Amino acid sequence: MSLSNLTPVFESIPMGYPIGKKVLLKMECFQEAGSFKIRGVGKVCELLKRQGCQRYVCPSGGNAGFAVAWAGRKLGVRSTIVMPEGASIEAQDAIRMLDGEVIVHGETWYQSNDLAMEIAGREMFTEYVSPYENPVLWTGYSTMVDEIVNQCEKPDTIVLSIGGGGLMCGLIEGLDRHHWGDIPIIGCGTFGANAFAASMEADKLIRLDRVTSMVTCISAEVITEKVMEYRRNHRLIPYLTTDYAAMCACERFLDDHRVLVDPACGVALSAVYSNSPILGDAQSILVIVCGGVGVKREKLEIWKRQAAENLEKEM
Repeated sequence: MSLSNLTPVFESIPMGYPIGKKVLLKMECFQEAGSFKIRGVGKVCELLKRQGCQRYVCPSGGNAGFAVAWAGRKLGVRSTIVMPEGASIEAQDAIRMLDGEVIVHGETWYQSNDLAMEIAGREMFTEYVSPYENPVLWTGYSTMVDEIVNQCEKPDTIVLSIGGGGLMCGLIEGLDRHHWGDIPIIGCGTFGANAFAASMEADKLIRLDRVTSMVTCISAEVITEKVMEYRRNHRLIPYLTTDYAAMCACERFLDDHRVLVDPACGVALSAVYSNSPILGDAQSILVIVCGGVGVKREKLEIWKRQAAENLEKEM
């Protein structure tokens, strides 16, 4: 039983034509569970059920929690999602519609994580599901590449969003399996959520003192150490943008493709829309359109106005 579904790759003329490049989109936003997260979370949840788990508990700002609740509903296992106070009401409601229990706790994901681990430690037959730190999770994400190699020619570079680094680890695992490991990977974040960029610059794992980005789904204080291991023999390139640019990219993508994605996806889209110099001389670019739950057009407009105000204060 697979909880994920095959997603298409198609060329984006609106994104590629203005910058003179071929832009391909891996549409993980078309997963029934809303994002790429179900590929890995589904594998973890299936394994835990076989081991006797009767309740999943996951700390999440949105996408991972929704995927856990989705998996739990499909597998007949209860789920509890611990969400930080900044998590959108829309994401909370979406999880509850899947019969997932929502606990709002803490100002940051890390405070939510502490409670989730505490619950898993004290409750019988309850297992913690990590949103990004689990080899089973990464292998689930790697199935994306199994599809990509049959859907398009080898791209010159791959662009994706990065928070804790789970997606990047899974992607590299799949690329290596298909002998595509030499493709440069651009990991995109915001100036207020830059754990990956800081670690790449320092050439060591950096834990941020605080995360200030509005883009909660990529607001990790530290990336998984596995990313640093991969850096030794893969070309991993950081890209940073503003929260505002991420929101604007989501709006443009909606206009271009009639598809609404969340700002965590917008950070990757913004690298292409802005024709960032980080793209170098790549002529074919594959963007992982990671998806998103808990975003509506009205909510995106509110976030964009808030991000614009924050940007003005910083200038």
